[in-house]
Amino acid sequence: MTIDDTTDPRFAGLPGRPGKIIAVHLSYASRATQRGRRPSAPSYFLKPSSSVASSPSTIARPAGTELLAFEGEIALVIGAEARQVDLAEAWDHVGWVTAANDLGLYDLRAADKGSNVRSKGGDGFTPIGPRLIDARTVDPAQLRVRTWVNGDLAQDDTTAGLIFPLAQFVADLSQHLTLEPGDVILTGTPAGSSVIAPGDVVEVEVDSPATGASSGRLVTTVVEGDGPGYDGSLGSLPAVDDTQRAEAWGAAPERPALDPSLREKLERVTVAALSQQLRQRGLDNVTIDGVRPLQPGAKLVGTARTLRFVPNREDLFESHGGGYNAQKRVFDAVGAGEVVVIEARGEAGSGTLGDILAIRARARGAAGIVTDGGVRDAEAVAAVGLPVYAAGAHPAVLGRKHVPWDHDLTIACGGTTVQPGDVIVGDADGVIVIPPGLAEEVVDAALAREDEDAWIAARVAEGHPVDGLFPMNAAWRERYEAERTTP
Repeated sequence: MTIDDTTDPRFAGLPGRPGKIIAVHLSYASRATQRGRRPSAPSYFLKPSSSVASSPSTIARPAGTELLAFEGEIALVIGAEARQVDLAEAWDHVGWVTAANDLGLYDLRAADKGSNVRSKGGDGFTPIGPRLIDARTVDPAQLRVRTWVNGDLAQDDTTAGLIFPLAQFVADLSQHLTLEPGDVILTGTPAGSSVIAPGDVVEVEVDSPATGASSGRLVTTVVEGDGPGYDGSLGSLPAVDDTQRAEAWGAAPERPALDPSLREKLERVTVAALSQQLRQRGLDNVTIDGVRPLQPGAKLVGTARTLRFVPNREDLFESHGGGYNAQKRVFDAVGAGEVVVIEARGEAGSGTLGDILAIRARARGAAGIVTDGGVRDAEAVAAVGLPVYAAGAHPAVLGRKHVPWDHDLTIACGGTTVQPGDVIVGDADGVIVIPPGLAEEVVDAALAREDEDAWIAARVAEGHPVDGLFPMNAAWRERYEAERTTP
């Protein structure tokens, strides 16, 4: 399995320049679930070899476009010619395995009408490498692909999550055309693919956890294209709509819902009691200050899904404020039992949501909304029936003060840090943030303390003085423990 080498640096991660690159559409169950469709058989498209890049490399987002998306993938490099091979022998024709990033520009997707020639065929749109793994040394059913964006893990899946085994792509394609040594098959991407922007760094690694073999990290940095953009007199111009934005951005990762028994206990305990227990554990800065419930008596319990607004700047609002922006993406993706927590910097001089988004959140099963900014159409929002905590009401639309910027990241709301998945509890006293790992311990301790306080209150109502009872001295403690354990 030898192929003539080349001095072209673009192909440094491969045995040579591939004759053809064939990419699989949907192949992972996680991605199919995200897209809402599951194929019954593999389907493919071609990418030109001129799109290959090595590692590290840069990818220029063309001028006038916004939806450049990454897709971390396992790349198969053909080592021996394959024509009409069956499934059992197909893997024998794979010479190497490595990492790939099947970059795509959703701004040109509609114009391609399914061919992906323009949206995925541009120069540098197929980084591959940096090292080859000998296919004979790994089990194709036990490979893993991971993708990081700016150091944060964005994709993590294994070939156990494939709808079709890797060898099936080789066998199926060989029914239709000859796979030649050096050809590359890009085997599809798992869930987690999303939009990247100039300054972002994407890393993809394929490895075999069982053997330790690894492709190393394939590194690609996004830069802003400095060319003139596209000439409409020659062909299609970039165009996006909400459908393309939704598919490009993808869905935020799902997080475990609160255990029903934990949720039931959190619904019974007061925020004041939780605050006391958190303070005893050294956590003083966990209250979202300056927010009040729109509905009197509202109780809020859920896990955080975060959204961040930045101060309005007209050029940034033009690029990020319209269409399928971060605000709409969050409210379309919020899950059952989640709380949309919005960072608005305490700026209540415009609305950060209105009744339409509140209705959408309720329809999605959200537990509530917390914003340290304003609410527009406050009476209508309150009438939706979803617990909403806000810094106030304001009639102005979003663009007066805010630009919807990003979501599902660590934010600051009402003076405290909130991370996705944090436990959020609110009542008439306000809203508190509980680290997930402490929630069970804290709520159990808070409920126990509330039982004790209720017993003390009953004794005070009977006419006993507070001194020695609150807090309880040894004598009162002995009586309390005795009554508590008496059947």
